[in-house]
Amino acid sequence: MKNLNYFLDLEIPNGVQVSVNRSLITVNGPKGEISRDLNNPRIVFSVENNKFFIRSRKDVKFSSSDKMFMNTYLAHIKNMVKGVQKSFNAKLKVCSGHFPMQVTVAGDSLQIKNFLGEKVPRKTNIIDGVKVTIQGDTIILEGIDKEKVGQTAAKIEQATRITNRDRRIFQDGIYIIQKPDEGDQ
Repeated sequence: MKNLNYFLDLEIPNGVQVSVNRSLITVNGPKGEISRDLNNPRIVFSVENNKFFIRSRKDVKFSSSDKMFMNTYLAHIKNMVKGVQKSFNAKLKVCSGHFPMQVTVAGDSLQIKNFLGEKVPRKTNIIDGVKVTIQGDTIILEGIDKEKVGQTAAKIEQATRITNRDRRIFQDGIYIIQKPDEGDQ
């Protein structure tokens, strides 16, 4: 039985450089640099003629799980290329119906003061590489790594989660209104 060498390719746009060192993929572009280790012993990465290739190894039998991993890795690489060309943005809305909340950025953390009248401010860390801007009751997150922007947005939303109260009445909190990829299309 002949082993098939399945491959996927991605055209590398102008102004973007992709380099491969075994399983470490580095993408450079106008907005910055992202590196990611996609370690899988059954898959090989390469750059040839301004194209990025993801191939299955010739000495192993190709399986459907290999195809699944390859498509996932291709999606990660596309997000990295898109991020270094134009950064990802996410928006959150500050909703305070009962007590006026004050949201501030202090170093690498976001502080939420007077949430439901609490004396101790709630804090959440901002992941490295994500820039946080507060404009009135909107929080804007910007960064070249889609996962870091999305994870920071989720951590901010989770910091104002309410338990043991009726969500129909106590709608105070910070909520994601735009995910990192939605406004770019």
